[in-house]
Amino acid sequence: MANALPKGSIVAVVGSGAMGSGIAQVAAAAGYPVRLYDSRPEAVAKAIADIGKAYARLVEKDRMSSAEANLARERLHPASTLEELADAAIVVEAIVENLDVKRKLFADLEAIVGERCILATNTSSISITSIAAPLRRPERLVGMHFFNPVPLMALVEVISGLATSREVAEIVNATAQAWGKEPVHARSTPGFIVNRVARPYYAEALRLLLERAADPATLDAVMRDCGGFRMGPFELMDLIGHDVNFSVTQSVFNAYFGDPRFTPSVLQQELVNAGFLGRKSGRGFYRYGEDATRPEPQLEPHRPAPAHVSFGPGAQDAMSDAIAQRLKAAGVQVIADAERGEARFHLQNTAIHLTDGRTATERASESEVRDTVLYDLLLDPAGATRIALARADQCSDAAYNGAVGLFQAAGFAVTRIDDVPGMTVMRTVAMLANEAADAVNQGVCSAAAVDTAMRKGVNYPRGPLAWADSVGIEQIVIVLSNLAASYGEDRYRVSPLLRRKLSAGARFHA
Repeated sequence: MANALPKGSIVAVVGSGAMGSGIAQVAAAAGYPVRLYDSRPEAVAKAIADIGKAYARLVEKDRMSSAEANLARERLHPASTLEELADAAIVVEAIVENLDVKRKLFADLEAIVGERCILATNTSSISITSIAAPLRRPERLVGMHFFNPVPLMALVEVISGLATSREVAEIVNATAQAWGKEPVHARSTPGFIVNRVARPYYAEALRLLLERAADPATLDAVMRDCGGFRMGPFELMDLIGHDVNFSVTQSVFNAYFGDPRFTPSVLQQELVNAGFLGRKSGRGFYRYGEDATRPEPQLEPHRPAPAHVSFGPGAQDAMSDAIAQRLKAAGVQVIADAERGEARFHLQNTAIHLTDGRTATERASESEVRDTVLYDLLLDPAGATRIALARADQCSDAAYNGAVGLFQAAGFAVTRIDDVPGMTVMRTVAMLANEAADAVNQGVCSAAAVDTAMRKGVNYPRGPLAWADSVGIEQIVIVLSNLAASYGEDRYRVSPLLRRKLSAGARFHA
């Protein structure tokens, strides 16, 4: 492995916006002299002043000493021309996301910097191969994709184009580590790792809303409280901005020649057309402003707790075992019953299953058990505060209310969603795992890299492939297969790598 650029090596940053100034702040704090260039000198002056204020706040919070802050500020230098970057060891570009503009910048830099200078682009979506193609020495151009806000987000995607030298990628990887970041290596493909693998988080939520599974506030609450995600998909899209999120989805969809896995949503297109872009416009899926009130997620009213429930062998899973333990702790008698059918829980004649990608209505019809209720996946079944249920169309009110009372007795707030295939958390996790597996299968990155990227780049509570290991790869394949059968769409095709792991009885992580 190559070493990081030695301290004292000059780091040049082109672009003084949020990303460029963040990169400059991190590099200077790590001990590297930084030259910050922008076509607008006043923007550079403001960026350096703002970085100084950021260091001061870190001192106030005891995250940096006064001496360290002073030294870091002294390492920041404005550059008024590109020629002042001539002796840089690395130039990191953080300008507008436009291929032609980036190509021109790097062509200009190639004529100025030394032969050993590394050229790095912070692009979030443009092909590294395309940016490097016109250069005389394309092997020294590499992707160095930081995440916003740069000082807080640990992840850096180090992306190799077809021509990128392995040594260059390794030096950048080591340098990112020296700057306190967690780099992951990726091959240049549309969306790289994070922007590709994250698409289902938004796409499945938009699909569920289109099918009226629940309102945005309810679906967000389920993803937070049941799935452990820091933000629900709708509040996250409002934060990102629908113009940005929709544009990235379109870009990935077009780059993959219309692959249905990345199909943009007509609902989000309507929001963009209306100018309802989220927080920045005052309205998206939610309204924002002083008078705006946040809608409450759906919550089932209190129902009586049953005295006992049968617990069968069914399709054994650790999640149901944890729920059974919660019921026992709450004083509900859990009676082992090996004669029961495939459901883990039976409440009189009501079958209660963990979702497997089929609807409750379909399962009720196939099993000839009219009173069928499904529950959604939980990240932490021992500690979760909410659970989502769906009932078959054939299910009686009395049977459904009994199931609600059962889960309430275990300490869950119960939220009902409509009877859609795969429910909410389960189908989203299955699709995230599927996309992550395909990225690994296609040589974009390793299993460890994709899990690190999704945890550190978008704060997922668990890497998608680690999650697949936890749920069980067989269960993930079953869910995806049932989703594909329900919708009849190639969107839900199972990754060959998932099928291979299943056939081998293997996991993604030891």
